[in-house]
Amino acid sequence: MDGIHDLAGVQGFGAIEVEADEPVFHAPWQAQTFQLLMCLNRFGINADEYRHSVERMEPAHYLAVHYYERQLTGISTLLVEAGTVSHADLEARAGGRYPLARPVAADPVVPTTPQPEPRFGVGDTVIVRNISPAGHSRTPRSVRGRRGTVLHVAPRFGLPDVSAHGGVHRPEHSYHVEFAAADLWPDALGHSVVVDIWDSHLEPAQ
Repeated sequence: MDGIHDLAGVQGFGAIEVEADEPVFHAPWQAQTFQLLMCLNRFGINADEYRHSVERMEPAHYLAVHYYERQLTGISTLLVEAGTVSHADLEARAGGRYPLARPVAADPVVPTTPQPEPRFGVGDTVIVRNISPAGHSRTPRSVRGRRGTVLHVAPRFGLPDVSAHGGVHRPEHSYHVEFAAADLWPDALGHSVVVDIWDSHLEPAQ
């Protein structure tokens, strides 16, 4: 889906603040949140569903909080949707408002049928399909409609567009695709960007 989480190349947020000798966790609750994330599969929830839950956060909430609070919001949303806990229980424990992510907006949209063999090889020129999926997608907006070169063909594994919505496991090949950074952002001369992109999101360059 297109959302506030997809910030590649977006300007206006200021310089990245780097904390010297930054610890992995700044507070015990952050470590506990990460432990919860590692246990999600016990509730039948996969990593793509988790990513989609974070993407569904209200934009203002997403920008206002730090990494582990986004993580906690996504986990809590999934557990409420699964019926494991109730929103009322969370607010009672928190002693007040406990924001969750927005509901799933749409079913997944998969642009092509899966291919048993990779359609592209190393050195092939490809174009990223210029689509805006209503559901989850790992293809960033910055490369859609852009031309790139395949650097590596990865083995088949689950298409996030399907698995993020609790769908059946649909394996397909993905590719490491290299783009000239200047084709994505005009002032990024002399650099390149490599993005993992699933077969369904690519088409051959004409």
